[in-house]
Amino acid sequence: MTTPVSQIQLSSYVLYSATMKESNETQDKTVVAVVWYRPEQWQRVRDIAADADALEDSYYEWLQIAEEKVTELQGSGLRVEKVDVDSEKLIRWCNEHGLENNGQARSRYAAERLSELERRQSLFSRRT
Repeated sequence: MTTPVSQIQLSSYVLYSATMKESNETQDKTVVAVVWYRPEQWQRVRDIAADADALEDSYYEWLQIAEEKVTELQGSGLRVEKVDVDSEKLIRWCNEHGLENNGQARSRYAAERLSELERRQSLFSRRT
């Protein structure tokens, strides 16, 4: 039996939601960015997070909840994009923006990363 994800837990996983125009569709579709950590970076992510107490103790605990959330969001008809988070790039980004590394900052980071990736993909598609 799975436990519903609380609103606080939700903010740790679902980091960004925006309406974006799909090039091959005529309607807007909501895209949800979900932070995706690598196992080898989990402890570092916890070490640098201002809200480490809100994060799971282990990568595998986090992964289970994150995968459940992705499945739930996809089941709601949303397009879910996993956004890889490199801890050192996150630290640099937070410093450049004068932000504490917390859930809200990670939300902004993921939003910018997804937007940047989408923009690059769009430019590449136009060239081919």
